[in-house]
Amino acid sequence: MKAVLDTNVLVSGMINPVGAPGRLVDMVRAGVLRLVVDDRVPREYADVLRRPMLRSYFSLADAEAILDFLRHGAEPALATVCVSGLPDPDDAPFLEVALASGVPLITGNTRHFPLNRRAGCTVLTAAEFVAQYCQADATPVP
Repeated sequence: MKAVLDTNVLVSGMINPVGAPGRLVDMVRAGVLRLVVDDRVPREYADVLRRPMLRSYFSLADAEAILDFLRHGAEPALATVCVSGLPDPDDAPFLEVALASGVPLITGNTRHFPLNRRAGCTVLTAAEFVAQYCQADATPVP
């Protein structure tokens, strides 16, 4: 299974491994979920995960370990679609990669991806994705 993971879900999953974002991070680490990225997405992950304000939640070494894991385990994509008109233009790369790859986008901020800007892309919260995956696959998520 493949998806694009918004940075807010990755960070939430690293801060709190018990909730749905944490389950997604576990799925990525277990190889059940493969993230699809272009060159902009890992840069965004790195910029956020290296912020000093997050050191009280996880160490810089933990952040670097997950970034290294993602660099080697993510599927590269070439986003050939340009998205405009999002409430936060910095979210465009995530939607562009999801559209170009035909995979869902998982975010904690679905309102940042209005229906009229999704161009048919499936945009789900972490909880929605986990619920759909568990229901469709009928196997427990790690």
